[in-house]
Amino acid sequence: MDVLSRNHVTVTGRSGGPVVMLAHGFGCDQNMWRLVLPALERDFTVVVFDHVGAGRSDLSAWSQERYSTLNGYVDDVLEICHELALGPVTFVGHSVSATVGVLAAAREPETFAGLVMLAPSPCFIDDPSTGYRGGFSAEDIDELLESLDANYLGWSGAMAPVIMGNPERPELGEELTNSFCRTDPDIARVFARVTFLSDNREDLARVSVPTLVAQCSNDAIAPPEVGAFVHARIPGSRLVTLNATGHCPQLAAPEETAEAIAEFAGAPR
Repeated sequence: MDVLSRNHVTVTGRSGGPVVMLAHGFGCDQNMWRLVLPALERDFTVVVFDHVGAGRSDLSAWSQERYSTLNGYVDDVLEICHELALGPVTFVGHSVSATVGVLAAAREPETFAGLVMLAPSPCFIDDPSTGYRGGFSAEDIDELLESLDANYLGWSGAMAPVIMGNPERPELGEELTNSFCRTDPDIARVFARVTFLSDNREDLARVSVPTLVAQCSNDAIAPPEVGAFVHARIPGSRLVTLNATGHCPQLAAPEETAEAIAEFAGAPR
């Protein structure tokens, strides 16, 4: 199977420029990056793609066996990088894709010039035994997944505005709801479990490439304590708190998000 068509890979921007690869989160697709693209395309070669099961990816390539853990998504990212052969990339992962970036960079550090973790969470579930605050209790996550299983479209309509934040801009929540609703419910159920039940806190210390942790100032999904935890666990990482609120700054504050990515990706190494 052709890797680039499998993930509907699109390459735009300045030919020969530093390479930035943008990876979307759960329930989304590459369209979520459209507002940051114009600013990045001036100076960078920009790679966007859809995770298998999302957007215009090849749905026939999806299997529960491959994508029941984040490793299937990591394999895809590395295969895309190898196929394009554009040189080391700065990988920008939003939400769960920030963890995909962690695992990919830990496995093949030579493939990456840097890692931007946008609104990351290595574990969404609180761990009272260590004092870790992920933002959700185990019971919260159980209820979330049960609700998703029972009525995916209803769950999407209820959760998308919470995830997006910015209640004064309801069009943003509506866009995320529509994005969720375009996802096959059976695939979404599996990806939701991978997203909300994975615990990759121990993997953070394996990252050796330059890393920017970009958290939002008010995020119901990934609270500030999570960004601070990630920053503390990745050696030499930088932490920035965006003025953006909600969990999707690439939509809510695209100019600020693009500026943070460009400043990091273009900085001398």
